[in-house]
Amino acid sequence: ISFSRKVFIPLTHLCRDVCHYCTFAQVPRKLKAPYLQPEEVMEIATSGAQAGCKEVLFTLGDRPELRYQAARKGLKELHQESTLSYLKDMADLVFKETGLFPHLNPGLMTGEELRELRKVSLSMGIMLESSSLRLLEKGMPHYGSPDKVPAKRLETIRLAGKENVPFTTGILIGIGETRRERVESLLAIRSVNSGQVQEIIIQNFRAKSGTIMAQAPEPNIRELLWTIAIARIIFGPQMNIQAPPNLSPGVLRKIVGAGINDWGGVSPVTPDFVNPEAPWPHLADLARETEESGKVLVERLALYPAYVLSKSDWVDPGLRPSLLKAIDGEGFARSDSWAAGCSLSPSKR
Repeated sequence: ISFSRKVFIPLTHLCRDVCHYCTFAQVPRKLKAPYLQPEEVMEIATSGAQAGCKEVLFTLGDRPELRYQAARKGLKELHQESTLSYLKDMADLVFKETGLFPHLNPGLMTGEELRELRKVSLSMGIMLESSSLRLLEKGMPHYGSPDKVPAKRLETIRLAGKENVPFTTGILIGIGETRRERVESLLAIRSVNSGQVQEIIIQNFRAKSGTIMAQAPEPNIRELLWTIAIARIIFGPQMNIQAPPNLSPGVLRKIVGAGINDWGGVSPVTPDFVNPEAPWPHLADLARETEESGKVLVERLALYPAYVLSKSDWVDPGLRPSLLKAIDGEGFARSDSWAAGCSLSPSKR
């Protein structure tokens, strides 16, 4: 069972969508600034590098400048054309200054935007969440969120394949969808996957105070296990399937048994900004739970081993030398600094 040691950088909490379960997105009056400043970005990234992280996950809202004057003003002060242009510059800065490999979750993207961001990231992602149009209707969780239209999100995933961008996606369960709609959502992802989908996330809804869905019931463990198992059946043995460990404490062994092979990103530095009420498990505890499930916990990068070792062009040439230095012979993250020809003794692992 793999995981990625990462640090989260919330580049902006502004978003033009208004999902009824989200506390990540905020309005300008509740923020001290629309965007993190470069020095703030570097402070977080440096702390992650010092803690042994190898991935930097940039989280942000979807094109907030299309909704907020504060976002447009903030971008102008940063001498940026858009949120995505600022994202590209910050990802490039962090990689060059710290060596952390960026993974980007910027929302909907065009082919041209994917090409540009590919130059500064190992991988990207967007959660489909659901392919159900019913969830966009009034009174449902995606009402008033133009970027949650399933066809638009599926198009971004499709374009990622066209641009050779290793991509993460998945579904959010427990927000009002049926089991049939979950299956349809997974099949929709499979229909646009031309090899670029490196990971499927099965994420369970967690109710949050201060949201419209604060009193909505959370899915029980049976629903989560059923959905993981269905995803494994639909995508087969080669797909990487994960469920966030911080959202299901106490049942991790059952989750392994349902069919996952990855825990996703776990941060020793920053909280889960999307689910701040759910702290990350300590890595020692996660390793113990994984071992008790009959598996071994192995660290990976933001790019899965099959993509690292593939002869296909999944990585920008500017990132490849650093990537090759960061992996072991199986494509996982290096656990020591030994290399052939050096005077140090090799690891016994």
